[in-house]
Amino acid sequence: MDDERYGWLSKFRSLRGLWRDVAQTIGSSLGVASRLDGDLPPNDAELLREEMRQCLQARGGEMSARGRAAHLGQAYLDLTATGRRNFLRLLAEDFDSDPNEVDQAMREVGAATDRPARLRAERRLKQSLESPRVRLLTQFTTLPDGVKFLVDLRAELVALAKTDPTLAGLADELRALLAGWFDVGFLELQRMTWRSPALLLEKIIAYEAVHAIQGWPDLKNRLDSDRRLYAFFHPRMPDEPLIFIEVALTRGLSDNIQRVLDEQAPVEDAGRADTAIFYSINNAQRGLDGISFGNFLIKKVVDDLSHEFPNLKTFATLSPVPGLRAWAERHGLIGELDSADDLQLTRLTARYLTEISPERGRVRDPVAHFHLSNGARLERINLRADTSARGQLLSAGVMVNYLYKLSDIEANHEAYSGLGRVAMASPIKALLKG
Repeated sequence: MDDERYGWLSKFRSLRGLWRDVAQTIGSSLGVASRLDGDLPPNDAELLREEMRQCLQARGGEMSARGRAAHLGQAYLDLTATGRRNFLRLLAEDFDSDPNEVDQAMREVGAATDRPARLRAERRLKQSLESPRVRLLTQFTTLPDGVKFLVDLRAELVALAKTDPTLAGLADELRALLAGWFDVGFLELQRMTWRSPALLLEKIIAYEAVHAIQGWPDLKNRLDSDRRLYAFFHPRMPDEPLIFIEVALTRGLSDNIQRVLDEQAPVEDAGRADTAIFYSINNAQRGLDGISFGNFLIKKVVDDLSHEFPNLKTFATLSPVPGLRAWAERHGLIGELDSADDLQLTRLTARYLTEISPERGRVRDPVAHFHLSNGARLERINLRADTSARGQLLSAGVMVNYLYKLSDIEANHEAYSGLGRVAMASPIKALLKG
């Protein structure tokens, strides 16, 4: 596993010292981190297994439990990539729910003859289905930065589970835990400005994956008076944006990302703007993939902008089409994609963006799926809209405007999610008929 790909290990090296202090509240006898080989071979795995059992026994009160969790976290942080995989396999295999208890609970549910007995049996079944590893993971939340640790642990776990089915169940359980903790009701929307803490601005630069930020002048341009940048935060991770959105305030729909990002372009009068262009949306925490904040974020931002700028009438995106070239290559259409015929390219893009994949029951493009799921309408296809090397490589330079019309969002969402029907503007419908 590439530690730098997720960045979590380097960021959390400081936790070793912090958690070591917590662990000292119960003395050093329970700590195994200093005695483990980094690759966690079988003999050392047995030591770690016993440490996990002691954590689950929860003897000695809350402080002792925190100390044991800190020891266990120290052990994980000190392991190599191979050792962390073995750690997670140990957790997945040896601390799953007991199948015998589950079977017995299911028999009791089936044998219940009255409602009180049925309710008791169902409670026992629910308890039997809760695996010990979930209780073990939950103990990390009592530690400083423990929630962030679990978020980053899931990022690594999800990647490992793609080639190691043993870890899939553990990955699903951790996702369910995080989904509860990161309910949108707990999130806080913050507007980021040039005066925001440097620590947060540095993370915005690091996490921007759609249109890379080329240093501090570029970031300052994106935070100017005719721009807005909003991020969601969780109270247990106040220094970590979860997802953020970048907005340009313009007159009319934007059709070229280089013009939007041009540092030399004059600053627009935001008070005269009639359109808000969402040109970059980034999920900053890979460990929260599959836990959706985007729909709620867009609605909150629209509401905030509407109050600040009453003249805004249009809310739309300028979005990439990241799967277009790969799809064309798979279907032998690369010649059409690279042809000089604008109409041909526009029709091909419209087809790609609107056809429902029979295997997945959704459109093929992930960005299109995101916006259509959120109730947007496919509004306009823009050729030569992204002249960057990345834009050419993934999207053949094409970008798309998705329109968020507040009165239509719910109906568009239901039509797409329930019927597989893509909301689109009339010119795009005409293209598909031609």
